[in-house]
Amino acid sequence: MLLPSLDVLYEDNHVLAVAKPARLATMGVSDAEPSLLKIAKSWVKERYAKPGNVYLGVVSRLDAPVTGVVLLARTSKAANRLTQQFRAREVEKVYWAIAEGSVEPTEGRLVHWLVAHGRHRRMLIVGPTIEGAKQASLTYRRLRLLGAHSLLEVRLETGRKHQIRIQLADRGHAVLGDRKYGAHVKFPVGIALHSRRITFQHPVRDERITIEAPVPEIWATFGVSE
Repeated sequence: MLLPSLDVLYEDNHVLAVAKPARLATMGVSDAEPSLLKIAKSWVKERYAKPGNVYLGVVSRLDAPVTGVVLLARTSKAANRLTQQFRAREVEKVYWAIAEGSVEPTEGRLVHWLVAHGRHRRMLIVGPTIEGAKQASLTYRRLRLLGAHSLLEVRLETGRKHQIRIQLADRGHAVLGDRKYGAHVKFPVGIALHSRRITFQHPVRDERITIEAPVPEIWATFGVSE
């Protein structure tokens, strides 16, 4: 299996941050399919001529159609400490999204209760008393209008599966290309959701680290570029 190249955003002895392209799973695929984790392990093994298996712990992940920063740990100690930060909501996660329509109000906070619908591999918005429901919250602000659509900056307060996608869709502003949650406008590759920036405490050093991923070039088609 020929693996694609790896876009490394940050690297040291404890942490590896990479930019995930659209249509690539973070992990959890069959042996015959590529994943970001497989590509990253291959990159570390070749770069440092490591014998045997390479350890990498996935501490953040993205849906296959989503692009942007993914954080990996190079040691089990780093993985444990970073995972604790995520659980304690000490990690700042910022996304960019191109959403259908003119989002009003231009900034706000969304809170829903979500439950997984395994048969269709999607999330559902339900009431808080439904068994298995988990609270999902985020804040957003509209950066600018892109013709008939809105460029949003979204800050996650929780890390529920598909939460940005379903929460925006519930307000009538689905992410471009996201047919699973009712989008009407196509997007050339994947969907128009990008993990723009992540800020965390370094697992070993007394240092706050911020890593930013450029938006994919295809976003320029819709008027978004660096």
